[in-house]
Amino acid sequence: MDYFPDVITIEISEKAGGELARLLESKTSSGTAGLRLAVRKGGCAGWQYEMKVAEPETGDEVVEKGAARVIVAADSLDKLRGCEIDFSDDLTDAGFKINNPKARRACGCGTSFEPEDEPEGSGAEDGEVCGSGGAK
Repeated sequence: MDYFPDVITIEISEKAGGELARLLESKTSSGTAGLRLAVRKGGCAGWQYEMKVAEPETGDEVVEKGAARVIVAADSLDKLRGCEIDFSDDLTDAGFKINNPKARRACGCGTSFEPEDEPEGSGAEDGEVCGSGGAK
């Protein structure tokens, strides 16, 4: 298999694809909107995932599977390359989940991670909590 570092490879599970297609159908009439995925500094493990239904921005990569569309933010491509997006319908933990092979560790709730390419322990500062986005 050839490796092209400038090509984003994100997998969308069958379950996530179905749920995402339903979500996009109910939330937007645009044919170009999708689930926009990004990472930002914050959370208890150092980087936290952000997801929202939105239009692509300049430089974003778009991954489609049937009627499902995932938009990967341009500034997050390196940290998300190789991820799989899945969907859990567990009673206490429902929603889209990101399985990230570049994560050294993830927080218990799964909303933040520590990348393997950063020094261990370089994540959250004192007082940060899961999903806080850096708020103290």
